[in-house]
Amino acid sequence: MLTEKDFIFHPNNTTINEGSFQWSAPSNIALVKYWGKKANQIPANPSISFTLNQCKTITRLAFSLKENNADFSFDLLFEGKPKEDFKPKIQKFFERIEIYCPYLKNYHFTIDTQNTFPHSSGIASSASGMAALAVNIMSLEKELNPNMSDDFYNQKASFLARLGSGSACRSIKGNIVVWGNHAEIESSSDLIGVEFPFKVHSNFKNYQDTILLVDKGEKQVSSTVGHDLMHNHPFAEQRFLQAHHNLSAIKNVLGNGNLEQFIQIVESEALTLHAMMMTSMPYFILMKPNTLEIINRIWKFRSDTKIPVCFTLDAGANVHVLYPENVSVETLQFIKDELVGYCQNGQYICDEIGFGSQLLIVN
Repeated sequence: MLTEKDFIFHPNNTTINEGSFQWSAPSNIALVKYWGKKANQIPANPSISFTLNQCKTITRLAFSLKENNADFSFDLLFEGKPKEDFKPKIQKFFERIEIYCPYLKNYHFTIDTQNTFPHSSGIASSASGMAALAVNIMSLEKELNPNMSDDFYNQKASFLARLGSGSACRSIKGNIVVWGNHAEIESSSDLIGVEFPFKVHSNFKNYQDTILLVDKGEKQVSSTVGHDLMHNHPFAEQRFLQAHHNLSAIKNVLGNGNLEQFIQIVESEALTLHAMMMTSMPYFILMKPNTLEIINRIWKFRSDTKIPVCFTLDAGANVHVLYPENVSVETLQFIKDELVGYCQNGQYICDEIGFGSQLLIVN
């Protein structure tokens, strides 16, 4: 079983003076939600997510050896321009992972990052952003340790990404990813995301996710604050048990292709996430009136047509509309006819299940 010590880099005689890599890493959408964490970004309950394909961060990491290794040294660019307000988050990330990547202080880094989805669209970019940075750092580590296996590369990238943003560990590799110890998934771990290890029914191959951008404003409550609210939450323990139960149930559903059960679990999980925020202290309502309108219209459409379309939510107002590929035409027509009017500036993004991070350029 993996422990934190397994990820500590042990210096050798290999040196590299300079270079650069460019990786893309996708966002992901949880089906069974992670909400609440312990120290060191350990999840209070296991989760499972679909990896997205179109919504991704593309990050180029350039590095050069420096003489003074007393501190971290990096420049941060967003879409080619300096982004000073992002720097404290990267500084904190480097501090967290230094014990596992002691070579970081030997280099000056230029981190140039961009998203394929609209800036301030209300889509959380921390998962894709931290995953993209983690795989770049692991590319440098592989140069320093050429004997590293691909499996270890992906495991440590997931481990590092988690220390930047918990759900980022689910954006490294695989189309369906589990994070957190679960009794029925032998390979599962609190430290890393792992590919769903069981056969998946054809109903879930190339599953579609159309993201309706209801509110593109800044989140009312940060994820860190939201997770912390679970510490003294009156319903926390029951929620954690429910997540284990729902992960067992969705594990079976992903194998047998039962779309009706899939819809029940996924929608219940989305509403439970928001229910936990509405019943915390302080309490928050992150859904907007248009979020509720969309949900009700999805329910009516499903009831009228028997088309297996459902919704899920992140910790915000936007709605992810999930549906099998074989009902795409009817579902997209429904979205255009009935749901786009509830989106801010009519904006929505068509996405589908992807496979994780990709190396784009090595220099």
